[in-house]
Amino acid sequence: MAGISKGEIMRAMKIAVADLATLVGGTLLCGDPAEQITGFASLKEAIGGDLSFFHDTRYSERLANTKATVVLVPLGFTELPAHASCIAVAEPSRSFELIVETYGFQPDPFTAGVHATAVVAASVQFEPERVCIGANAVIEAGVELGDDVEIGAGCYVGRNARIGKGSRLFANATVHAECILGEGVFLHSGAVIGADGFGYEFSQGRHRKVRQAGIVQIDNDVEIGAGSTVDRARFGRTWIGEGTKIDNLVQIGHNVVIGKHCIIVACTAIAGSAMIGDYVVIAAQVGIAGHVTIGSQATLAARCGVTRDLPAGQTYLGFPAIPAAEEKRRLASINRLPLLQARVKELEAQIKSNDSSAA
Repeated sequence: MAGISKGEIMRAMKIAVADLATLVGGTLLCGDPAEQITGFASLKEAIGGDLSFFHDTRYSERLANTKATVVLVPLGFTELPAHASCIAVAEPSRSFELIVETYGFQPDPFTAGVHATAVVAASVQFEPERVCIGANAVIEAGVELGDDVEIGAGCYVGRNARIGKGSRLFANATVHAECILGEGVFLHSGAVIGADGFGYEFSQGRHRKVRQAGIVQIDNDVEIGAGSTVDRARFGRTWIGEGTKIDNLVQIGHNVVIGKHCIIVACTAIAGSAMIGDYVVIAAQVGIAGHVTIGSQATLAARCGVTRDLPAGQTYLGFPAIPAAEEKRRLASINRLPLLQARVKELEAQIKSNDSSAA
């Protein structure tokens, strides 16, 4: 991309402010309705010709200093930047997303067919006119593919796996034998589903591998990010519940059960047989020990270390993870230690001085 400007990349896009307002059902508060945008960017990174959005008062300074040509702002907002056209909408972030979805980068449309270099076993069950299989993909015997499934270039699907309607495997994703994917499941590049769980027993001076004979079950509408791994169970299933969204580079161990509509952010690791409830939010770099239970609607802040069961509905911080209010008090106490230490030294000096005087 060296030497190619943003303007050249976006040269084909010219959208009038009036058309933007119509698309999102917004009201033009200031600016020229005939003015045009040629790109999209955040408030901080925007240049002339860009559309941006403002929805959080923490970014008021960025709004005041933005170089964006057009900004989406909340209904009733009055502190408008003087140099930009402003469109008032109910949800600036969602309206921005709608505009980008309409005018921005578009993914390749679904095109049914099997690439000539794909290797598809004769016993695979699918409708060729309803499935897309990319270059160099390998689909083993006994696999079932639902309608509108996309298997990207270089993907591997092991024997007897099942992939539900509308699911998509991006390039180089892997689904190992016997695993089950529901409908509308997205696996991004490099995701691995059903690799062996990490199970060993120490015997006679060496680590003996314990066979991992279970499967992975992923329910409908789950998305798993690039480079993430979900290990097969030692027995039974590792299970990801409906609607859960998993970021890049997440490790989920054998026999873990994750509930419905959870959010799991990058670089989290969940050890074997942990149980995660519904609507749990797990922030980046959290570590969860094996065989613990986390209750529904709990929130784990970044870098939490979970070593014991955590009740539902609370927010947790720290290592080991404890309720947020308790951890904040502990941190505040730690921050006061230098002052307390200085005070102790001062009192010791006073006591020593008093003792000398008395002598």
